[in-house]
Amino acid sequence: MTVSDKVTGGEAVYRVLRDQGVKSVFGLLGGSMLELFDAMHNGGEITYVGARDERAAGHMADAYARVTGGPGIVLGAQAGPGVANLATSVAEAHLAYSPLVVIAGAISRSDLGKDTFQEIDQVALFAPISKRSILVSDPNRLAEMLRDAIRLSMSGRRGPVVLHVPRDLFAAQVEASVSDPVLIARGGPPAEADIATMLEFLGESQAPVIVAGGGFKWSGGTEALRALAETLEVPVVASTGHADVMPHGHPLFAGQGGPRGNKVASRLTREADLLLVLGARLAFNSTFFSRDYISDSARIIQVDIEASAIGRYFPVALGLQADAGQTASALMKEAKRRGIDAEGWTAWRNSFEKDASALLAERSEEAENDAVPMHPRRALAEIRASLPEDAIVTLDTGNACLQAADRLAHYRTPGLITPLDFGLVGFGYAAAIGAKAAAPERPVVSVMGDGGFGFTLSEITSAVRHNLPVVAVVLDNGAWGAEKAYQNEFFGGRLLGAEIESPPYDEVAKLCGALGFAVERPGELESALGEALASGRPAVIHVRIDPTALNTLRKDLFAAPAP
Repeated sequence: MTVSDKVTGGEAVYRVLRDQGVKSVFGLLGGSMLELFDAMHNGGEITYVGARDERAAGHMADAYARVTGGPGIVLGAQAGPGVANLATSVAEAHLAYSPLVVIAGAISRSDLGKDTFQEIDQVALFAPISKRSILVSDPNRLAEMLRDAIRLSMSGRRGPVVLHVPRDLFAAQVEASVSDPVLIARGGPPAEADIATMLEFLGESQAPVIVAGGGFKWSGGTEALRALAETLEVPVVASTGHADVMPHGHPLFAGQGGPRGNKVASRLTREADLLLVLGARLAFNSTFFSRDYISDSARIIQVDIEASAIGRYFPVALGLQADAGQTASALMKEAKRRGIDAEGWTAWRNSFEKDASALLAERSEEAENDAVPMHPRRALAEIRASLPEDAIVTLDTGNACLQAADRLAHYRTPGLITPLDFGLVGFGYAAAIGAKAAAPERPVVSVMGDGGFGFTLSEITSAVRHNLPVVAVVLDNGAWGAEKAYQNEFFGGRLLGAEIESPPYDEVAKLCGALGFAVERPGELESALGEALASGRPAVIHVRIDPTALNTLRKDLFAAPAP
């Protein structure tokens, strides 16, 4: 580290971000850190993407981190209310294990503890929803603590870190410095003896399956996963939200499993005699913690970067703290060296291939449904047919997006960004803007329900202002669909609060300077999406879908309907 002249704290923060290779930051302008904004303006090496709401800015930075590998930097530029607005997006990143770094403005040190204007206990607010929430009290440690926040967010199991910086620290004079790249702690492969045990278990198996999770995406190990599957000739099931771990259509890829996946992938994990679980937790979204989705007689080998995840929900025969990608690579190399006999599970693999072909035929049949209003699965088939292979898709939470979870096609990793375990409505469109900022050369499409899109409607102006041409496909069934499904099935159809009315989002988009398309009938969405993607402009496609085509996911939550 080389010390030079004196600069403001804001300039020091800017220099740390620049030296760590940060290219874009997200936020909403506030008075708590104007020196940082001034430094970014004068330095010119970091792009600022301004949102209309701090929550949306946090989702943008979250998605940016997932596409680039992190970190995603968000500026909570106004102490109190501005920072509090970020709580939802920090909680989202916390349950997605996304390396979000929040630089949060705080009131001046001289006003702390006086119940002054906009004072809340920000440190306590974020403590349970982040890896660390810490107040900077010494201006001379500001740069050091920011580097440490970046290191912590990116090390081990990744996650958000919130750094609260009092207003006066940004204006204080501190020693300027040039910082070396932060050293990130990475996991390695298992020991040779553990690799040997894994191969021994495989040799004794008749029905093995690989369950692959987000650990492959964070480790950049998806090519190793594909090589392992092809070497072993074992089918792969993706954990929830990670249907982009292998290319769509690969003959060994079953797609997403569990309650939010397809029946072929779910059968594999339910009937396997060996589950090789790599970079996945077998948690609620993928299993409902139920043996309905995980074989009760199978051996489980579980590998995760975080030791506390191993065997937490289902007992394991072998649990290893290691990196998913490096594990797959080491296992593949040893299998090739020893020679693997895949004949033992030929019948299992053939059965999978037969089921996969039948599922493909079902999906093709869905694409021929000409009903009006359009069935959501027909809409999803048209989206699937229109998506370029390098597209990034962001999803929201809700009934329409639930049906989208395993019906779209992803060919490059990362290619799918979802709310994951926080189950957040209103995530998808802001996430698409962040993804586009991270990968401007790739098409980005956000698939949302009508309710969820209403949460972030104002961010159309952010996409237009920053020339980030994302395409939102809004599937409008006039309802909070998941809740309406439950009220219909378990509460005798007594609807209260479930039905909503939305403005014509395509017209709103035009008023904001974007393109707008209205889709009413089958066959129109595919051409509208193609035109929107070709335009190079932000666009919104408002699609009317069948309001009766709802999925009821968990039937164990409610008793039988009252008479």
